[in-house]
Amino acid sequence: MKEIKILSPCGMLGYGFPARSFMRGFEEEIHGIVVDAGSTDAGPHKLGAGVSIVSKRALRKDLELIVTNGVTRKIPIIIGSAGGAGAKPHVESTIEIIQEILKDHGLKAKIAVIWADFSQETIIEANRSNRIQPLTANIPPLTEETINESINIVAQMGHEPILEALENGSDIIICGRAYDPSPFAAIGIYHQKDPGLSYHLGKILECGALCAEPGTTKDSILGTIKDHSFTVQSLNPQRKCTPISVAAHTFYEKEHPYILHGPGFTLDLSACEFQEISEGVVQVTNSRLIPSEKTFIKLEGAKKAAYRTFVIAGVRDPILIDNIEEIEHRVKEQTAEYYAEINPEDYQVNFLNYGMNAVLGSKENAPFNGHEIGVMFEVIAKTQELANSICATVRSTFLHFGYEKRKSTAGNLAFPFAPSDIEFGPVYEFSIYHLMEIDESPFQIEYLEEGN
Repeated sequence: MKEIKILSPCGMLGYGFPARSFMRGFEEEIHGIVVDAGSTDAGPHKLGAGVSIVSKRALRKDLELIVTNGVTRKIPIIIGSAGGAGAKPHVESTIEIIQEILKDHGLKAKIAVIWADFSQETIIEANRSNRIQPLTANIPPLTEETINESINIVAQMGHEPILEALENGSDIIICGRAYDPSPFAAIGIYHQKDPGLSYHLGKILECGALCAEPGTTKDSILGTIKDHSFTVQSLNPQRKCTPISVAAHTFYEKEHPYILHGPGFTLDLSACEFQEISEGVVQVTNSRLIPSEKTFIKLEGAKKAAYRTFVIAGVRDPILIDNIEEIEHRVKEQTAEYYAEINPEDYQVNFLNYGMNAVLGSKENAPFNGHEIGVMFEVIAKTQELANSICATVRSTFLHFGYEKRKSTAGNLAFPFAPSDIEFGPVYEFSIYHLMEIDESPFQIEYLEEGN
């Protein structure tokens, strides 16, 4: 059987990639151009607010190169988790950009849109039927109140609906929220390649050239599926895949070193071998997919939790720095006394001292040793007006706080911006992070004929 080659332009659509690397891929016979466009790495805000991880300008720039080269060569294009979170507003914005590109270049394409959205009613029904369980032990069981509070609810699709779209002759497949390796695996499975190899390769390719040295998500990579193995190689001569770099990326973002759970299967990589078969070309063997008795898909939902206002300022006074945590505590106390009529549960004040334990907090082992720090304080409250009011009081109290041995009374904080208070807007949290049992694929496919 012939080898199946998949071109991964980059690790995140809109991150950018060198056109020269991408075009070098077409020196081979390419069977699919696949790119991941989403992640929960940025937190729940993108899902809740319905906005993209990257700008429309960046999405258009990447998609123009992908679409014009893929469509003209009759190579299927698959976009996973369109727009960042893969909900309806994200998918619709991606459709709009692709339609513009096709029109501008006079191209015609059959587009398959695979929606990953679920109504609150559908989730409530599944929950009542005991088909929903928490993803991990520290996540509470799902309640109907939480479901009704959730704004956008999506689920990660496996390869099945993508395979159906390929079988129906789609030129471009725009997926809502997808299990990251699934769009890549669908190409291999469509060409009757081993599912274990197809999914393991998808796990490698979905991050672009991060599996190479030096690794980056902003460059192209080529994957080739054979009958009993797959290979990966960088399309940029400045990068090189090695057995160590590819094996290391196999461990990337996993809770277990060689067991990977997906929708309806477990990927067992315990027997995998990584071998450089030619300069910069790494071959992987013995990837094994084990079907599960039951199929679960991961649900993701977000709800509006509060509103945020924050301030960034610099502190250089060594006396203030030596006593920063005590002073911050006293600033919070004075603010609470001033707003004694406000329920303390309606707002929260947080301090982050960058340069001094802001990232690891109490887990930081290295002692602080510096002459200045950046202080960011945020207020999270039930309303934007309350967040703005509390933040203004915290800022003015901190600015003029009279601490012991202070020599200057002109002000304790150096503000890089005016106005100093930045109104962030709504704060979202993941309200649904659960698994839902399914009997058949619940993802709906819509077909569009676009172009001249």
